[in-house]
Amino acid sequence: MKRLMDQMDEEAVGAFAACGYDGKYAHVTASNRPDLCEFQCNGALAAAKEYKKPPMAIAQEIASKLENSSIFSSVEAVKPGFLNIRVRESFLADYLCQMMDAEHYGNELADQKKTIMIDYGGPNIAKPLHVGHLRSAIIGESIKRMGRYSGHEVIGDVHMGDWGLQMGLIITELKERQPQLPYFDETYTGEYPKEAPFTISELEEIYPTASSRSKEDEDYKERAMQATYELQHGRRGYTAVLSHILNVSVTDLKKNYENLNVSFDLWKGESDAQPYIPAMIQKMKDDGFAYVSDGALVTDVKEESDTKEIPPCMLLKSDGASLYTTTDLATIVERMEKWNPDEIIYVADKRQELHFIQVFRCARNTGLIDAHTKLKFLGFGTMNGKDGRPFKTREGGVMRLSSLLEDINEEMYQKISENNTMSRQEARETAKIVALSAVKYGDLSNQAAKDYIFDIERFTSFEGNTGPYLLYTIVRIKSILKKYDQAGKHAEGEKILPAASDSEKALMLEAARFNGMIQAAFEELSPHKVCAYLYSLADAFNHFYHETRILAEEDGKRQSGYIRLLGLCKGIMETCIDVLGFSAPERM
Repeated sequence: MKRLMDQMDEEAVGAFAACGYDGKYAHVTASNRPDLCEFQCNGALAAAKEYKKPPMAIAQEIASKLENSSIFSSVEAVKPGFLNIRVRESFLADYLCQMMDAEHYGNELADQKKTIMIDYGGPNIAKPLHVGHLRSAIIGESIKRMGRYSGHEVIGDVHMGDWGLQMGLIITELKERQPQLPYFDETYTGEYPKEAPFTISELEEIYPTASSRSKEDEDYKERAMQATYELQHGRRGYTAVLSHILNVSVTDLKKNYENLNVSFDLWKGESDAQPYIPAMIQKMKDDGFAYVSDGALVTDVKEESDTKEIPPCMLLKSDGASLYTTTDLATIVERMEKWNPDEIIYVADKRQELHFIQVFRCARNTGLIDAHTKLKFLGFGTMNGKDGRPFKTREGGVMRLSSLLEDINEEMYQKISENNTMSRQEARETAKIVALSAVKYGDLSNQAAKDYIFDIERFTSFEGNTGPYLLYTIVRIKSILKKYDQAGKHAEGEKILPAASDSEKALMLEAARFNGMIQAAFEELSPHKVCAYLYSLADAFNHFYHETRILAEEDGKRQSGYIRLLGLCKGIMETCIDVLGFSAPERM
């Protein structure tokens, strides 16, 4: 189903062509003066130069040609050559009826279905999730959902940090505490225990203890580095410990991500990329891309067009150890071999931009990816407290993600309980749903690259541009539809009628904008555009609601038309919040 804007463009192109002007000038846009018109076309101003005619004369010709348009109710030429346009109410009503009857409300799937991998989440094994992990999870999840709604095959990979010194530190500290375990006996040849020798709570205490000690005890750090080396070179007992660490951590991570309504198709980590490193490095050497500099193996990635210094990409440290860069490159090799994606999107802190510039250039220069494969980096800003600094606990420490969600759930529960309209259990369940909308919408409504202030009081408000406001709007629509049904009335088969008021037409225009909106937002990796649309639609509905006696309307046809319009708006809003990663309760 064609977008409303595309149909208006075609109508304008026909008029320009009929008057002898190139259709390239006939682009219709939303009005920047909604008090004067709904849409506008400024093509006459540009066409005037080519055709050496006054722009006003051209605009008047076009307006005259569109006088009997089936799409436009009025096209007015105004100085110095603008075309002010209004849409015909009957055409708009028909368009919404088509949306209502079409699959996905008329949204066409992408012309070319792509296989897209999204690398987001990035938690470190044996560490609890903290607020710093929030943005990657929320933004990545919404982009994954947007891509799928647009018709692509999208694969989400959590890409855990499960390699490097942190693993050696855990192994060393565990050996200190329980040296009798079979994992540390190099002569042991039997089966290792199936149960891990630690719980998630113990594991989360082991790592910081080991990390702190390594900074003060040089011998301890040397032992941890040796353990890391032996793990990376396949020591059997240490590999078994790593498996326990992964199993315990992943089980806990899945619970935490589930609370955020975030899920991954792949639970791979840096360790999964290790088997691909030797052959990758050897090929880079053989092809003449890799060379030794100050003992380390590097490859050049700078380009003549660079306006700032881009240092060589380091592949191996002087001791032969791999780095974050090495692992990311080897992961690309694995992804190309197993999935051959058309795109790989990385969602990470924008301060990692240089790292991804180096990785992307290295991957392309050395032939790790096919010519058709695109590598994209979506860098996000920091989540700050009211003081403008990175969000912390009251004590100044890094806040656990679970603690943040608990705080917001409690805040929401207190607000919902004040109404005394539901049981304690229902209030708790509703609070959890609404709190998640507060967190996710509070984040996603901001442009990803920008820093933003995480203000719990504002985000949990039922007024303004917030998640709870949007859910309250959906619940209000649900309530109207339920009351209509309870009155024994049925609107199935009825049509949306041409608007009878300005507020109704404004709502209908917003609903019509949904067609193609999510796909456009996905192409730009911009969840905030879905949020902006959702808020505009909710605002338009509430203006219509306050000005219209929907359930008291005496004209049955008019009332059923209202109900059909509300049903369409509800479906659109529920689709949008699902794409953003949250849902609406039945009542609030």
